Amino acid sequence: MILEVLSNLNESMILSESSVWSFSDCVYSLRCPLSIQGKTMGAALARAAQWTAAGYGTGTLQITPLNEALLNQIIKFAEDFSTRHPQEAVVVFKEPLEWKTQLGCSAFGEGYEIDGATVKSEAKDEDGQPLLLLTASNLRVRNFDQLSRLLQIAMEKKLKEAQACLEANRDPIVKILGPEYGTVEGEDKSMLHLLEKVKQGDDPETEKKMKIFILLHQLDMQLLNSSLKHISQDIRLSPAAVNNEVNLLKNFSGKGEDTVLESLEYTSDYTFSNGCRAPPWRQVHGEICYLIIKPHDTDPLCITCSTAGVFLNGGELKSKGDIDYERKSDIYKDIVTFLRERSPRFVENMAKQQYTFFKEPTYEKNYQRVEVVDAKVSGQSQNHYDYTEKSVHEKVKSSAAKSKSTDKKKLEPSMKWKNIGLSAARSAKAAKNVNEEQRRSSSMSTKIKKKATGISSESVKMQSSLKCKISDKSEEVSESSSETEEDEEQPVRHQEGNTDLPSEYWGIQKLAKYLKGGNPTATVIALCSMRDFNLAQETCQLAIRDVGCLEVLINLLDTEEIKCQIGSLKILKEISQNTLIRHAIADLGGLEIMVKILDSPDKDLKCLAAETIANVARFKRARRTVRLHGGIKRLPSYRLAIRTEGMIENLVNNLSSEHEELQMHCASAIFKCAEDKETRDLVRLHGGLQPLSVLLGNSENKQLLAAVTGAIWKCAISGENVSKFHDYKVVEALVGLLTDQPEEVLINIVGALGECCQEPINRAIIRQCGGIPPLVKLLTGTNQALLVNVTKAVGACATEPENMMIIDRLDGVRLLWSLLKNPNPDVQASAAWAICPCIENAKDAGEMVRSFVGGLELIVNLLKSKNKEVLASVCAAITNIAKDEENLAVITDHGVVPLLSNLANTNNDKLRRHLAEAISHCCMWGSNRVTFGESKAVAPLVRYLKSNDPLVHRATAQALYQLSEDPSNCITMHENGVVKLLLTMVGSTDETLQEAAAGCIANIRRLALATEKAKYG
Repeated sequence: MILEVLSNLNESMILSESSVWSFSDCVYSLRCPLSIQGKTMGAALARAAQWTAAGYGTGTLQITPLNEALLNQIIKFAEDFSTRHPQEAVVVFKEPLEWKTQLGCSAFGEGYEIDGATVKSEAKDEDGQPLLLLTASNLRVRNFDQLSRLLQIAMEKKLKEAQACLEANRDPIVKILGPEYGTVEGEDKSMLHLLEKVKQGDDPETEKKMKIFILLHQLDMQLLNSSLKHISQDIRLSPAAVNNEVNLLKNFSGKGEDTVLESLEYTSDYTFSNGCRAPPWRQVHGEICYLIIKPHDTDPLCITCSTAGVFLNGGELKSKGDIDYERKSDIYKDIVTFLRERSPRFVENMAKQQYTFFKEPTYEKNYQRVEVVDAKVSGQSQNHYDYTEKSVHEKVKSSAAKSKSTDKKKLEPSMKWKNIGLSAARSAKAAKNVNEEQRRSSSMSTKIKKKATGISSESVKMQSSLKCKISDKSEEVSESSSETEEDEEQPVRHQEGNTDLPSEYWGIQKLAKYLKGGNPTATVIALCSMRDFNLAQETCQLAIRDVGCLEVLINLLDTEEIKCQIGSLKILKEISQNTLIRHAIADLGGLEIMVKILDSPDKDLKCLAAETIANVARFKRARRTVRLHGGIKRLPSYRLAIRTEGMIENLVNNLSSEHEELQMHCASAIFKCAEDKETRDLVRLHGGLQPLSVLLGNSENKQLLAAVTGAIWKCAISGENVSKFHDYKVVEALVGLLTDQPEEVLINIVGALGECCQEPINRAIIRQCGGIPPLVKLLTGTNQALLVNVTKAVGACATEPENMMIIDRLDGVRLLWSLLKNPNPDVQASAAWAICPCIENAKDAGEMVRSFVGGLELIVNLLKSKNKEVLASVCAAITNIAKDEENLAVITDHGVVPLLSNLANTNNDKLRRHLAEAISHCCMWGSNRVTFGESKAVAPLVRYLKSNDPLVHRATAQALYQLSEDPSNCITMHENGVVKLLLTMVGSTDETLQEAAAGCIANIRRLALATEKAKYG
């Protein structure tokens, strides 16, 4: 029988050598830090596993991508065990697996006996003991059958349950099969024990235990392979990489307001031959060096840089002149990522910068080469593509000797790190040195150029000159503006070697030479081939920029070849979804050329140009460029013509066509035009909402689905359309599409749900259809546009208490709070707005907010933002936070009063309203009323009463009423003419405004009477 069992399994699973991992080895390697594991543990898993600071000893396992993948494999194994191996599933464990569970009694149903806080399984062992026992929060499970059922009951909590089980049961195999199967150093004799027991025949369940043991070994190998796959992709830090990052950060640190840090210093000046500064006895643990970092807005930080990453240590031990080496934080991949999590001021000042650091790029043999020299940064020349993006870097001539040396060696792909910036004054003067080979390539393209203006060095220089003038002019204007210029900050790509670059990158690089140097036919073929790549991927988008194709695509727009122009615009339309590409197109003068194309007689060409302009013009400087070159006059005419010439009806009719491409273009046109209310109304009046709803069923065609969901999103801005969508069950369909979709589709789906959520009935439908868990899961993404939409949708759902319970249970509020650290101000603002209804509708909002470590300090520090929407949303959040007295005391300690006072001199009515509400609620603690007066916040508030917005009047009157409880504030208000303004508001139909205005006047009058009485007796 044993041989029969063994013959069905892989021979490698039953080897007795110690090199084969046991199940407990895998769990142990997940649980333990590298320094405390013995010879039997898996070194690869130990290196990849990440633990919290308490992970030394009895810590908790972090849910990193690797660890989550391993846990999911273990969960799948346990879940399927009872159906795949029913006989083995009923074998009772030697000892129960015991841990603290998050499941309550209400989670258990059929098959369980519930008595108060105790749950027992109806299934019993031979002694009559239940195979599952829950007492309070203590859970005991005694076979795989009950373990499988438990994981099915746990549903979305199964990952947490598996994690808690593995953390509490150090050697699960011992508990499942007995101590003789435990993992020991040296030779593993557990298989021999099994064979001996079978031979003796003293245990009738030995054969089943044999199979369980072998199945667990099989799981070991799966875990090992998965771990090695993840670990092989891991890029580790080196002394050189750390030193380069430190030197770059040092260049932009100092006492100035715009510097990213105050200072950054090594704890040791001595460098070993291997480049490390850590002492040898710490180098064996992979540690490289230690740094003391002084951010502008936090206490000094002492960090460890190791091969595994960067983390906070215990700091300097002053009495011993040494360092507390114990890890006190999560591990981050580099210093910048660590600081992004710790210092909002660091993130803010980095966002102001526009400098990009480069590694050495790779070219095909005949690509143009340009040298960059910046002695202030590294003192070394760096080679990269002839990429003419002014906002990113300046190009200068290199020495002849350097050029010769670099011509001979193969270069590496460019790797962009949008980090910390150099002003134009610090950049070197730009000049271009194009080699003979590039000129030959460029001259071939002149055959298809209008008026012989080819893709030559001259045309690139002309565009570069034009680009410099535009950039310089826009820089001056943007500096005087109080608003942020960029619409979003794209997540930074970190590549530390060409092993990370996918095949698409190299494929685009090969196409570049045909695009640069071919005749019209070859150029069109190259453009078609480039469109075969997935241009929605960031890798492909930035590859086009890196290899110099972006300049060529823009130059092709200035040709007489319509096919080349259309091919170029189709690519530019797709890749301009990327923020970095949008800015590069604007810098290279692409907008000016596309505006001219709007006068072309070719309709397809004009439509593509208009769509691309719409993508690029998402930041102020680009919109200004379009306006200055007459683009605004041309573009509204298209929407107006579509609406007034009866084209909306045609677009709606063609939505029912049998041709999917025609349906896609019609839906896309509605998507673009439905920004206008008149267009949204026409789509509804012509019956367009119903066919759009039907097209949601075609989920296989992703391009069509993206266009349709986009059209539904924009149409849903109108409440009348939302009511129609409810009749067509659009919300249910959208919820069903929330999984397994590309990001461009998800952005539109979530945007549509966010608009539909404004109706209470739709919020209930989303909950009933199970839409809240996938929405909350999307909060962990990185796509900026998607995050803006999903935070809005989650916030709208949170206005329903039942929805809020689910969001809280899924840890959604914590995820929203973590997005306040996102560098994109749009994401910050949207997250802060979403937090407001979460606080309002949470059962114990005060305790929930306090449970977020550092959360209150984070939100108070956002009051230093320069973005008006961020400030308004944060003020609204603080209004809700301040309703809890304990939280109000905490934010007062974090300096909320002076920060709110600094914002008082604003003309933005939206900010005025929420700022006044925040001040009103913050007056309820201690001497905050007095502090507001001392911080000069009272006089500007009086001016708010002259606003035309009645909501500003109400909020301001309430704030003034609270402030008037302090005599000094009453005097300031009276001096600034508040009485006359408030008297008119006493007669308002708004009762809240009436009472606040009257209360403030009464306090001022009482003070005046008291003063007169004291003066005249």
